Amino acid sequence: QEQLVASGGGMVQAGGSLRLSCAASPRTFAGYVMGWFRQAPGKEREFVGALSWRMGTTNIADSVKGRFTISRDLTKNRMYLQMNSLKPDDTAVYYCAARSPSETQYTNWGQGTQVTVSS
Repeated sequence: QEQLVASGGGMVQAGGSLRLSCAASPRTFAGYVMGWFRQAPGKEREFVGALSWRMGTTNIADSVKGRFTISRDLTKNRMYLQMNSLKPDDTAVYYCAARSPSETQYTNWGQGTQVTVSS
């Protein structure tokens, strides 16, 4: 399995911004759907958004739409999650993941990066 590495998490005050990065080998990204998920303590894992690596199109969850955006850098084989206007409710471990377009389940997962938003 290809390994995904998420980074960029940290502690920020409410209203602030963070940019998370997901790195993987080119073979992981090529043709795949890349996703961002998050899991807060005691809560279910939540879909944040997804990116078609081939098309560059994105799908953002309603809960973060207008505040979070997903992008990619083809030269660096990285996917990004730009998070603006952060709220304490955004506190969670954020994961990047990948799946084949023909699958519904994400099969490759990164180790997660902690985001903590203080009020």
